[in-house]
Amino acid sequence: MTRAALTAKTTTALTYIRKEYVRRLKKVPGAPIHLYNVVDSSTPSLQFKYIPEYVLREGVHRASSEAQVGCQQCSPHMGRDIGCEYTKKCDCLEYAAVDESRITDPEMIAQYEDYKLNGGDSMGFPKKFPYFAEGTKIQRTGALVPFYLNSRRPIYECNDKCKCGQYCRNKNVQFGRTVEVEIFKTPTGRGWGLRCKKDLHEGQFIDTYRGEVITDAEATRREEASLSKAKASYLYSLDKFADTENLNVEEIYVVDGEFMGGPTKFINHCCEPNCRQYTVSYNKHDCKVYDIAFFACRFIPAGEELTFDYLDKDESESQELEEPGEGAIPCLCGAKNCRKWLWT
Repeated sequence: MTRAALTAKTTTALTYIRKEYVRRLKKVPGAPIHLYNVVDSSTPSLQFKYIPEYVLREGVHRASSEAQVGCQQCSPHMGRDIGCEYTKKCDCLEYAAVDESRITDPEMIAQYEDYKLNGGDSMGFPKKFPYFAEGTKIQRTGALVPFYLNSRRPIYECNDKCKCGQYCRNKNVQFGRTVEVEIFKTPTGRGWGLRCKKDLHEGQFIDTYRGEVITDAEATRREEASLSKAKASYLYSLDKFADTENLNVEEIYVVDGEFMGGPTKFINHCCEPNCRQYTVSYNKHDCKVYDIAFFACRFIPAGEELTFDYLDKDESESQELEEPGEGAIPCLCGAKNCRKWLWT
């Protein structure tokens, strides 16, 4: 009788936790987020808090709003009614990568070589907007163009101070997630995962990685206090511009998404991923706080688990792993070219 009573109480508690979690999911802005579990009776922790944007902790500061500038030569109606039309007029692209493949004129080649050597203004060189504009194939509208999709180049979007209008072609990630996702319990022992309810096209935006933005010192303290190396999977260093801006390690901020964030917390690792994370900035003068956005790096059919490479590096960085040591975490992604270990 006692055992039956305990079982009933446990079942009631589990049901309450599940209903409460689903209730909270319904309050998250954007397209619906679903919860699915036919593996066991567990539910993600109610201690996790869903937030719409970063929460800046002690010692973390964004660049002053006065430092944020917008494009002033553009307008909402420049021909196709899509906002910015010409990269040479969009001031938001000042620090965007130059499309070197389009520099063919001898005089421009010489100017570009001088620019690379001595620095200066790059606005006169050919560049690309990061997203396919409205009017292209429906599968491409708003998706990353190959110039960005197949690289690690930072993306600079227009902002509220721009004159290009609310629906400029160069605004995307800032509007938030528009795809319907499902948090599900994986049957392969990999915990919770995330998948989409509809097909995702190559280059389509999924969502950002959110959490607490903390100092490097605080990130080190939290990682050392953790009992598992898995803590590293929730920590993202905002170090994209560390080299170009000569930032010291202690100056770099870190995003901790373990206890608060968005559904992207549940995206698992895979050595052959279908998603990739990109740097997205709305203030070209803020090199320390920017968004980390997930995009589909290939076509992803509905129901396929979303994955990215936890050890994803810029092209110049090595992908080799050290031999596993004590406490090493094995990789369970099952990919053909699996590296076997996540953290060694």
